[in-house]
Amino acid sequence: MGEYVYLDLQQQLVGHDIDTLFAEWRPGDERLLVLSPHDDDALLGAGYAMRVCRDLGAEVYVCIMCDGRAGYSREEERDSIVQVRIEESRRAYAAVGVDERHLVHLGFPDFSLRNFVGLLLSGGELGAMRSVVELLRRARITRLMIPNGYREHSDHQAAYDTGRYDGVQAGDPVAVDWGAPYAIKSTLQYSVWGDFCPEDALVQGRDPAIRANRALVVQQEVEDSIAQALAEWRSQGAIIADLLLARRSRACELGLMELYIAMDPRPALDYRPYARLIRSIAGG
Repeated sequence: MGEYVYLDLQQQLVGHDIDTLFAEWRPGDERLLVLSPHDDDALLGAGYAMRVCRDLGAEVYVCIMCDGRAGYSREEERDSIVQVRIEESRRAYAAVGVDERHLVHLGFPDFSLRNFVGLLLSGGELGAMRSVVELLRRARITRLMIPNGYREHSDHQAAYDTGRYDGVQAGDPVAVDWGAPYAIKSTLQYSVWGDFCPEDALVQGRDPAIRANRALVVQQEVEDSIAQALAEWRSQGAIIADLLLARRSRACELGLMELYIAMDPRPALDYRPYARLIRSIAGG
């Protein structure tokens, strides 16, 4: 079935191209941004998607929100760990074809990102919103991937809130001095290691054990390339080793899977079911 297999898990369909993941894909005019709470999260949860988008000619951007200051395993690494991880990130993303100019570090402290969601902090300092909106507009991002917001690391949940809200603001005619508004076409939620929220599956009457609604299946060569890139984070060696072992459960009959939720971050209220209900109640 080829190097990549695209699946709509909600409709139980195998797709023939990337439109299954990113509707109305326009070759030659696509730019993906992966919002990454920590430096390695984008590769861990969206590495396959980044690879396929790059292979199809899209520009791939990664925005790393936290600075990695808590990621030292030995006390003597404490003062150097941030700079070490910046350099490791540069090598890791270069290994999967991400241009160094498309790698953005926002530098917020680990375990604290929820304190920086929004525009202004209580002391008047800027939070994450302006930087994220400016990036989305400046790079004219067409597709956004944000981390799982359900029971993962608190920084992941904060990055999810940032992405689902600031992503749509990028296309709104507000704060135009941050750049010309540019609307994102679609948003995918990816999981780093935790399961997704069961809410949508339950509402739609689906098996709550199947919470993702999209999947991308790749061959072993793609997984190997992601594993080699992840190995560039030598300072995170013990953590990465455990995560690589856990990735073995991605194997399926067709290859190795990466799971997502195609989501509408700003769903419109549909009045039609209410109109039918009111008509029924009123006897119309």
